[in-house]
Amino acid sequence: MLKSTVDAKGTKIRWVRNGSMHLTLKFIGNTTEKSIDTINKTIHDAVKGMPVIDLSISGTGCFSKGKKVNALWVGVKGEIEELKKLVVKIDNKLEPLGFPIEQRKYLPHITIARINNTQKNKLDISQFMNTTFTDLPMKIVKINLMQSQSFSKGSFYTILGTHFLGTNLE
Repeated sequence: MLKSTVDAKGTKIRWVRNGSMHLTLKFIGNTTEKSIDTINKTIHDAVKGMPVIDLSISGTGCFSKGKKVNALWVGVKGEIEELKKLVVKIDNKLEPLGFPIEQRKYLPHITIARINNTQKNKLDISQFMNTTFTDLPMKIVKINLMQSQSFSKGSFYTILGTHFLGTNLE
């Protein structure tokens, strides 16, 4: 449905596949395979005792540089303060491992499309930005450590660890 609100006019748009959509809490970047166990243990410690978080998908937005749009996203609302506490806890636990604390303000969102800006961008997203839809509720019950690999047709994700909120069912 949201795809039909974007007038691409030849702009290359890579829509994120349904199974690849996610809410990023912390971008770790390149790391060694040896450090995965330590990162997983650290994330496990960070989520311990954190409650399940009730959110809903609501609204639309974009990231841009100047007038060039490079990503489209749907927003998140609900227990945002609990989500931010979780983000800060993960950030603080990973910092001693050499992963710097994020300096930018956390903006919870789910990216749904990436735009190639090497061409002349004639993208009209006005209808997308004004789209309204019924909030879609979701519960954050687990955190996955994901490996992301980028390819020309989009990113491919592999789960490297799963950590449950609430009861810590691991």
